[in-house]
Formats: sequence, C-alpha cells, structure tokens
Amino acid sequence: MKKTDLCQKIYINDFLMIFGSKNCYSLLILLCILLLGKTFHSNAQNVFHPQKPDPGCVSWVDSVYSRLTPAQRVAQLLMIRANSVVDSGEIRQVAAWIRQYNIGGICFFKGGPLRQAILTNYYQSMAATPILISMDAEWGLGMRLDSTIAFARQMTLGAMADESLITRYGEEMARQLRRIGVQVSFSPVADINNNPANPVINVRSFGEDRKDVARKALLYMKGLQKGGVMSVAKHFPGHGDTDTDSHLALPVIDHSAETIDTLELYPFKKLIEAGVDGIMIAHLFIPALDSSRNLPSSLSKIVVNDLLKNKLGFKGVIFTDALDMKGAANFAPQGMVEVKALEAGNDVLLLPESVDSAVQNILAAVDSGLISQTIIEERCKKMLALKYKLGISQTQTVKVEGLVADLNTPMADYLNRTCYGSAVTLLKNDGGLLPIQRQDTLKIACVTIGFKDETQFQQRLSSYAAIDHYSFPRDPEARQLWKFRTTLDKYNLVIVNINNTHPSPLRDFGISEVTTAWVDTLLASKPCVLNVCALPYSVALFRNADKAQSVIISYQDNATAYDASAQLIFGGIMAKGHTPVSISARFPLHSGLPDANVSRFKFTLPEDADIPSASLARVDSIVREGMQAKAYPGCQVLIAVNGKVIYSKSFGYHDYSNKEPVLNSDIYDLASVTKVAATTLAVMKLHDEHKIDPKKPLSRYLPMLDNSNKNKISVQEVMAHQAGLVAWIPFYKKAMEGGKWDSAIFSRVADSSFSLRVAENLYVRKDYPAWMLDSIVRSPLSPKKEYKYSDLGFILMQQAIEHIAGMPLDQYVKNEFYSPMGLPTLGFHPRETFPLKRIIPTENDTVFRRQVVHGDVHDPAAAMMGGVAGHAGLFGNATDLAALFQMLLQHGNYGGQHYLDSSTIEEFTSRQFPGNRRGLGFDKPQDPGEEGPACADASPRSFGHTGFTGTYVWADPDNQMILVFLSNRVNPDAEDNKLVKLGTRTKIQQVVYDAIRESNKQVSPARKLVNSAE
Repeated sequence: MKKTDLCQKIYINDFLMIFGSKNCYSLLILLCILLLGKTFHSNAQNVFHPQKPDPGCVSWVDSVYSRLTPAQRVAQLLMIRANSVVDSGEIRQVAAWIRQYNIGGICFFKGGPLRQAILTNYYQSMAATPILISMDAEWGLGMRLDSTIAFARQMTLGAMADESLITRYGEEMARQLRRIGVQVSFSPVADINNNPANPVINVRSFGEDRKDVARKALLYMKGLQKGGVMSVAKHFPGHGDTDTDSHLALPVIDHSAETIDTLELYPFKKLIEAGVDGIMIAHLFIPALDSSRNLPSSLSKIVVNDLLKNKLGFKGVIFTDALDMKGAANFAPQGMVEVKALEAGNDVLLLPESVDSAVQNILAAVDSGLISQTIIEERCKKMLALKYKLGISQTQTVKVEGLVADLNTPMADYLNRTCYGSAVTLLKNDGGLLPIQRQDTLKIACVTIGFKDETQFQQRLSSYAAIDHYSFPRDPEARQLWKFRTTLDKYNLVIVNINNTHPSPLRDFGISEVTTAWVDTLLASKPCVLNVCALPYSVALFRNADKAQSVIISYQDNATAYDASAQLIFGGIMAKGHTPVSISARFPLHSGLPDANVSRFKFTLPEDADIPSASLARVDSIVREGMQAKAYPGCQVLIAVNGKVIYSKSFGYHDYSNKEPVLNSDIYDLASVTKVAATTLAVMKLHDEHKIDPKKPLSRYLPMLDNSNKNKISVQEVMAHQAGLVAWIPFYKKAMEGGKWDSAIFSRVADSSFSLRVAENLYVRKDYPAWMLDSIVRSPLSPKKEYKYSDLGFILMQQAIEHIAGMPLDQYVKNEFYSPMGLPTLGFHPRETFPLKRIIPTENDTVFRRQVVHGDVHDPAAAMMGGVAGHAGLFGNATDLAALFQMLLQHGNYGGQHYLDSSTIEEFTSRQFPGNRRGLGFDKPQDPGEEGPACADASPRSFGHTGFTGTYVWADPDNQMILVFLSNRVNPDAEDNKLVKLGTRTKIQQVVYDAIRESNKQVSPARKLVNSAE
C-alpha cells in the first residue's frame, strides 16, 4: 500500500468516528467524492480587471442570486474559519452553517493536506453554491498544514538579490493552492516593517524600504495571479510601524497623513496600479486618517470607502482582517462588528465571531435601513462573480490520490533551497576568511547554542571539513558555558551557530542574555564566524558582532537555512544576500558582501543540474536489487554533475547482521582505488614539480631496480600495466606454515620487532616489507610488453614516491591533497583517527587473519606492509573521494587552491599504448563490444578505477559527471563477486548518462530557475 493510500485510509477512519452511523448518508457522499474527485485548474488572472464584461459570468451570477434567500445573500459575504484537525464538533458546526445559510467562503487553518482535501470535498458536496476556499498561506501550505513545504518567509525573500525568484515562488504557491482546492491566498504582506519591535509583522514583511517592499510584493502577486489564485495584499493601510499585535489589542499608527500617504500606502498604490485582485483591511487606529476614537481602520468608512475605493481607485475585492481578532471585536458595539464592517465598505467579512449573529444582525440592519438592500446585492453579486472568474461556478472536487506527492515535488523543494541560498547574507568577512580555503592551516570547532542534537548545519559542515562539534541548549547555564570556554583554546577558528531562535523581538528572538554575554566575550578573544539563524535585528543583541571575523545571517531557523549557511562558509554557494532592514549604524539597510567563488561541491537536488529527480529513481532500485541478491550488505552512492552533488545516499547495513545502518559519513576500504586516489596523484604532483618523468625508467627514481630485470621499464609502462610484471605475489601464503602463522614472521602482540599491525592481535616483523620488496624486484618479467593488470608496479611506485618526496606515501598525499582540500576521511590507518563504528568491516578472513577484518586494510599484501601500500590501504567515504575527482575535472583546482596542472591531468587520464585502454594509473572505458569498467555511454575521455572490496569511482570531463559507489561486497566472503555479475555499478552509471542525455534535449523549468538565480 502506498503511503498516500495508507494516510487516506487513516483519515477516512478518523472521519468515520466523527460522523458516526447517524451520518452515513453524508459519509457516503464524501466517499464518492474521494473516489471520483478530480483536480481542477484555472487560468484566472487579475479577475476583477477583465478587458470586457463576460456575458457568461453575468448570466451565472444573476441566475444564482435570484435563487438565494435574503439570509443566504448575506451569508455569501461571510468567510468562516475551518480546520482540518480531527474535531467532530467543529466539522458538524461548519456543515450545519453551510446547510442553513449556504456560506460564501471558508478559510482553512490548521491541519494536513489529505484531511483538508477530504473536508473541502465534503463541505462543497453539501453547498447549494460552490464555496470560495481561502488560506492564510503567506509562505505556502506549510504555514498551516503538516506534510507540506514551509517556504522561505517574506523577509528572507526580501534579502534575495535575484528578485525573479519571487515570481516563480508565487507561481509555485498558486500551483499548490489550486491542487488542494484553494482559490484565494491572503498574501503578499505589503506592510513596511519600519519598526524593529513589531511583534506580528516582522518576518512576514519584505523589509523596511518602501520601494523594495512594493517591488517584491508586486512580483509575488503576479506569480499568484499568473497561477490562477486570487492574491489579497495586506494589511491596508499598513501594519508595519507598531509594537502591538492586533490579534490581542488595537494598535495605534501615530503618523501624519502625509507620511502614511508617501510611506505606508506606497506598496498598496503600486499593487493597485498593477491590478491586484484583493486587499485586506487591518485593524488599526490611525488618527491622521480617521480621528473617531478607537475606531479600527477595518470599520472606518473613511479608510475603506473614501481612501481605498474612491481616492486610490481600487475596484477589486476588499476583505476585512479576521473579525474575531481583539483589534476589531473589542472596538465595536456588541454584535455589530460585521454590520460596521459592511458599512465601512468591505466586501467580504472574514471570520465572524458568530455566523448566526452576523447574519441576523445584518438582516436587521437592512430591515432598519442602516444598510441598503443595494449594498447587499452589489456585494453578493461581486462575490459570485469572483467565484465564476476563479473557475468554481460548478462544484469541483479535489483529487485525493497522489496529493501529498503532488504538493511536495522536488522542483518545489529546489525552488525553496534556491531562495534560501540567494538570501543568506555575509555581513562581515575580515581578511576574506570565507569561504574557508586552506583547511590544513585551521583547527575548527563549531559551537551551537540552541539545539543540543545535531542539525543539518553541523552535518553539512562535516561534509566539507574535519570539525569538532559542541552543542548547548537555547538557555544554557552560565557556569556550564564558562567552564567549557577553555576547551576552545586548542582551536584557531570557532564557528558560533545560534539556532532554535524565535521570530519575535519581544522575546529577544529566543536568544538569552547568558548566550549573548558569553558569545561577545568569545568574539573578542578568538577568530570566529558568527552564524545567526534569526532575523537580521538579532545581530544587534551581540555587542561584539563587529569583532567577529565573519558574520552570517541565515534569516530563519530550519534545516534549509542551516544547509545554505553551512555551504556558504565553505564555498558550496556564494554569498548574494543583502539585509532588507537596518541592524545598526555598522550594518545599515542593504548590508551584504559578496565572497569568492572557490569551486567546492554544492550539495543540492538533481533539478539543480537540470535532471528530474524521478530520472534517478532507478538508481535506488538497482542498489536494492543488489542488496536483495546479497551482492553487498550496504553501500554509499554519490552522483555529481557540473560540480554539484545531486545524489548522495547510503543504503543497507555494515554487514548482514543488519544492526548498523550505513551512513554517508561512514568510511570504506577503497582497495585498488588507492592506485589513483593516492599513488597516481602523488606521481602527478611530482611530475608538476619536474621531479618525475613518466617516460623515464623507474630505476632512475628507485635505485633498488638498477641491477634487476626491471631496470629499463618506464614509469609509464608500470602505471599503465604495460611493463610485463606478474599480477601479484601471495605473500601471506609464503608467511604461513601448514595453514598457521610463521612465528618468526608474526606475533600476537606488538613489540619493537613486531611493530606493523596486520589485524586485531596480529603483527608482522617491521623488516618484512623489505623482504616483500626484494621479492618483487626479483620476480620474473615478461618479455612481451602487453596489458596485464598488476599490483606490484604500484608497490614499486610507492617506493619511488617516498624516495623522491622524502616522506611516507600516506603523509605525502595527506599534506599535498587531503588536508588542504578538507577531505578528512581519506587516509590510511583509519582506526587511528576514527571510531571503529564509522569504519565498514570487510571480509571474514578464515584463511589468513582468522577474523572479520575491521578497521584494517583488507588486501593481505598491504596489511603486511603495515597498512600503507601503493596499490591498497586507502580508506574514505564517497563525499571525500568525489571531491578529489572533482578537483581533476576542475583542471586541478578546488576550494580556491591549485593542486595539479591541467596538462598533467590530461596526460595521465589519456590512453598510453595501443591495445591497452589504461591511462597512467587511471582506468579508461573499454572498446566497443568488450567488457570493462564503464557503461556504453561513458565518453572516451572519462576515467576512474574499481576496487576489489566493491568500490568504484568514475569521472567524465565531457559530461562533467562523477559517480562513486562504495560497498563492502567482500563481506562476509570475497569469493562470489555478484557485484560484477549483476553489473550494478555500470547500470547505475548508465542511468546517470540517460538522465543527462534527456536533460540536454529541452530547457526544463529547473534550468530556467537556475538561469534566473545565476
């Protein structure tokens, strides 16, 4: 059963309990609607600004109006509250009002998408006239509903440099609203947040600059209306400059009429000129506009009728703000708030306190002559016309099947990520610290105050660097923080992350005085990056913010914001945002710095590379097919395209006990991938420095070969497996007698003689690797120079590297590549650095080591050389290995640093000899018709390598694509190589090529969005 089907069944069971047996007829109608429901769409745009009257609309409106009773005509002007939480009392009450009065509209609040769709269909099924459905969905359905996306809020949008994203944002809001059966959105907020202490608008505003607010509100409105949803701008005439919440009291705007006209009204004027469909009236007391004591603007004829309708010429639909708010309900005669709202000129009465009282009081006002019948007729017909133009003149039903998936599309997620990435703001960046570059010069700690559990911020930081994380709750004890302070002495950079914040300035944004005092002291004493996951105003709480080396504003407190700010710190994304409000004299309006493009991985969705996520769904299936066939117990798969990691997943478990799930941070034995990710890279670096020439004999760099049969083989021949070397030598067999360890070679305990670890409680003589090298030097050499894969050549290359560099191979590649690039998991001897639970076990070796090999290299020869060898011994995770290969695709550049010359990369990744597909170290695609390491569509310039333990890395310069597949297919037994038989790795590779090929055929919505964002 699909998740959505299961959810639907659960929700229907909830409704069965609510309605009970007495309401079986109603429930039958509901279930029929659920089964037969279809999604409706509309192309309605600027519904009250048609070029010419629509005869069909006029006819429908007159026909419906003539059939309505007086009470129903009044009820058409009411929009009542509904929730989709399971509340039988409310559902019965709403249903009763619909049956009795034929209610005009419903505004949905709390609940979930499936529940709301079911209720929408239920309510519509009993309505004589289709109900207008609205939502207060300023930042999408996630503002009100679970299981939906909560998009970036308006102040975050206000920080974005790329304003075209706002129109796309509005279009996506409209798509989702229409899909769930909503025709009206009470957005955008057009208030200017020119009072930092505003408790109710703040994050909901685009900012404090009137032109910014007007321009961005207009773009949002156009997106909504282009998508067929009515846009209702709010809160006229401007709710920004107050420190009172109108939900609780009546705020006072004590500005002059001139100021209101040139400031607060400015965005509304621009929206009216552009054809906004609706405007919501705020509950405010504005003496300069209407001096009637404590008269809310929503009940003021001067504000609604004279100013908005007559002076500003607004012809659309006017909605009151919620009439059950204290800012209205407490400032009108008992039971007369709806009457006063109609008198003032409002068209739709939102959330009356009592439907029965509202209808009866308005009818009484008509009977008494207080309100003319003409007003009722005009506004009722206006409401009906609105329904017609929004495409609901006929009762429509919402299709429940697939609803959650339709609302939570990857493109919607990608749009949201793009908005956050465009908004995150770099306020300060002394010395160009960010993005962080030479990580080998830094020891970094991240101190988070807010959530104690690890968040996406810490996880993403760890995708880029080795960082020690420390977390404290939102209200930490001062004693605890000051005691911890000395722990930071060993670090030369501290990232201070403030999360679990609150949007309200009245609560200091959820940041305690203890926190600000401690952070201020830290900022003044150590190099720090301050990242605040809250509104820009919150930075002012930190008196020493100006002493931080870098300051970042993430605007909101959620995983998407965390991810964006973490990527900015390391250069996955560039800083583009500017503050939409003033913070202080040091950080005025529009503060924000650009940073350098350092070409590190961006972690994103396939849509960012113009590939639909659905195109890669087959990857999951292929991986699971392999696990079901027991080809491997688990794996990591990473796909990068154009420098963007678009797919990074872990599957299965460490072994078949199914106890430890594989995580992206876990570390695999890379086996022969060592040849390219360590040994070959080292040779390339030495070649750049003119210290080694592949055309020269290897003996020139390794004197031990001078008097051997190998004194004339070239480095090129060795690295291309063309030297005639034997494939391998079973050293471990030679070191055993009768199936037992030779006590002259091995020991169960380490001492000065037996100092090289082979496995747990197994050590080899420290001089044994010299004997192994001598065996290789004395091994036979084929006189025929042809391709023959051999480990021995790379063991010899290790010796040459160490002879030239003057240090061990593992230290050399760490110094030259892994540390400066920030690839902490790449390296030898992982158990010396990482907990064993992060290292994936390999084989249950019953012959040589007689144990499950865990944390030690699987390859027996590499193990007997102490764990460091030129052919095996390297460990790492998919992310770090992919970054290494991304450096190669980027012509030797990564993270703002240069590592290798592009000509060297081209030389080493090209074929070297006729009839031999190999490059220098790197494997290459096989010729057509042959079996090999790559799929059929891999370009001839692509390169990579496989590893015996079940590992694989492949890079394609022509398609700017990287695939990493890491598994421990040798667990528990290395003999049956099902991974190769199934072709798992090349099948995945082909899926990626197919997706890239399809994406190149057309300009997708994702590409349009990328182009606009860049």
